[in-house]
Amino acid sequence: MSFETDADITELLEGFRNRTLPKEKWTHAAHWAAALGLIAEDALAAYRDMPGMIRAYNESVGGKNTETEGYHETITIASLKAAEHAYRGTPGGTPLHEVLSGLLAGPCGKPDWILDYWRRETLFSVKARREWVEPDLCALPF
Repeated sequence: MSFETDADITELLEGFRNRTLPKEKWTHAAHWAAALGLIAEDALAAYRDMPGMIRAYNESVGGKNTETEGYHETITIASLKAAEHAYRGTPGGTPLHEVLSGLLAGPCGKPDWILDYWRRETLFSVKARREWVEPDLCALPF
């Protein structure tokens, strides 16, 4: 799924919320599109609601949310923080798909971007999957 218009992001969010988005469309870019879309609607609600939305979506496509797979709190919160920073760092009225494009063109566009801030052992620990764990390599820049 490409995100060339804001309508593409809206469509992604609808499928994610309704759990009708095909699993193969839940890509790295789709995660960012969902995070940005939710932040743009209501940042506080995004932090509150996205964890449950991810868990429900995972289960809807046959996934599990366990100590080793599925929902990951630290990755989700770090991603929301990055998305919020990107969103707030652009002039008002900037189309959301342009914010997303900028986000994906930077370090967050790499699937392993988060390993610049957390050691692998820390990030993939049960504790980090269940709750927010502060970065242990360097502080997030946002």
